[in-house]
Amino acid sequence: MSKFSRKKKEYFPRTEYQVSAHHATLKSSFVWLLFALFILVLDQYSKFLVGTYFLPEISYPVTSYFNIFFIYNTGAAFSILEKANGWQEWLFGGIASVVGLMIILWLFRSPPGRVLTKLSLMLILSGAIGNLIDRIAYGHVRDFLDFYWHNWHWPAFNIADSAICIGAILLIIELFRREHRK
Repeated sequence: MSKFSRKKKEYFPRTEYQVSAHHATLKSSFVWLLFALFILVLDQYSKFLVGTYFLPEISYPVTSYFNIFFIYNTGAAFSILEKANGWQEWLFGGIASVVGLMIILWLFRSPPGRVLTKLSLMLILSGAIGNLIDRIAYGHVRDFLDFYWHNWHWPAFNIADSAICIGAILLIIELFRREHRK
């Protein structure tokens, strides 16, 4: 060893258990990200198919309570703020980007377990990214799922919106379950 080389000092040496737990957490995180990627691809592919085979703003009946109704949505989920003059695109894009980064950081720092929490966050992440891709690429979100009862129609939505809503519901359930265990 020369007089100029120094031995690297480890201030917080990891035990073998900590190293293996860290690798397990990384592996689990990548599996969860693959799940989010699957939902994202499903969302984008469904939007591609609907955009290819259906004309905008024409109702295509599927059942007595469901239509394919392809529309361009410049608002948020379920057309909230659709009539705003364009500032909402930047707002929603910024929110989706920040939330997406926070979820990914949380995923990699979270302890193993908490499957329902990770599932819910990956659904929210994939939905947010799916709609963010639409906003960046097209300036709007492509919605097409139209559920109704008689003359009452729920606002049209897409798979990304569904993933966000299901993820939020599962996260609320998990928070109540965790609070109940205390």
